[in-house]
Amino acid sequence: MTPESRPTYPGETLGLPESGPGSLAPMGRRLAALLIDWLISYGLAALALGFGVISIEVLPTAVLVIWFLLGAVAVRLFGFTPGQLVLGLGVVPVDGRLGIGRISVRGLLIGLVIPPLFTDWDGRGIHDRVTHTAVVRR
Repeated sequence: MTPESRPTYPGETLGLPESGPGSLAPMGRRLAALLIDWLISYGLAALALGFGVISIEVLPTAVLVIWFLLGAVAVRLFGFTPGQLVLGLGVVPVDGRLGIGRISVRGLLIGLVIPPLFTDWDGRGIHDRVTHTAVVRR
């Protein structure tokens, strides 16, 4: 491929298949997985609030911390978050290994909200480009 030519399908420049397992996940499924992860985090934070572990004043911060830790641990151990598991998605490294550093930077960028909204031709957000990762179908 020349720099002027456009890929025929998202993920082609990354060496991913056009469809099926290993192909790039569509934005709608990725957003749905994120919503599921947030709802799980809210539930866990509400549970902690009910047991008196946290106060109502720190509830929003607790939700964010739980979401970050849940995502980082799950992706490091299994290659997907709980929401991605439900929707048949996974996070893969485009090059090299998926270490805790990459996962942490990726989670922090997603937590900022804006980086995932700016996507390239492949549909990967800034968070995926910076960390050399991709969300694919399993």
